[in-house]
Amino acid sequence: MPEFVVPAESRTETGKNVNRRLRRRGLIPGVVYGTGKAAVPVAVSPREIGAILKSASGENTLFDLDLGGTRRKVILKEFQREPLRGKLLHADFYEVALDKVITVKVHIELEGTPVGVKLQGGIVDFVTRELEVECLPADIPEHVEIDVSELMLGQSVRLRDLGEQVRWTSVSDPDLMLVHVITPRIVEEAPKPAEAEAAAAPAEPEIIKKGKTEKAEGEEDKEKK
Repeated sequence: MPEFVVPAESRTETGKNVNRRLRRRGLIPGVVYGTGKAAVPVAVSPREIGAILKSASGENTLFDLDLGGTRRKVILKEFQREPLRGKLLHADFYEVALDKVITVKVHIELEGTPVGVKLQGGIVDFVTRELEVECLPADIPEHVEIDVSELMLGQSVRLRDLGEQVRWTSVSDPDLMLVHVITPRIVEEAPKPAEAEAAAAPAEPEIIKKGKTEKAEGEEDKEKK
């Protein structure tokens, strides 16, 4: 895992105008804080933060924030992006103690194609895509991998099926459903336009048939006279 060192500048001014000036300089505003420590406003390069987000461990990457020559061991706690272009707008950093357990969310990745999909026509229902775990900062997993290749139709993997982990502990319910193989739903096809029109067309009124009968009876009476 590569080690990241992100240079940071302390800042005393805040507000929209200040943030605009920072972004014109190629920086974004941020805050670094920790348990029992006052929050410190900072400015950092969005490129540095973007590189961390693209790394294997993503936002759970443990890295150094270099603030005026003093390095702080942090993780990226929160970040904001522009809705349209996706540019980073703000970042919050949480300073950690390497000997104290923290709680983070870790993504789940599936490995393999289930037998129930390949041979039985089932589909994978990926129910839970991330886990909340407790661990030491240096033991944060890049992701949690689940091998689903042996799953048959109707079978599942719950949190308890992962067994005990050496470096991290999940804080979720052991019965939490993670993934299962299910039968595809059958969607009824809508009637074709021609069929729909035929079904909606009214039946021929009985009065027409009745009229023809009365006319025929009148003609028979005339012939008798």
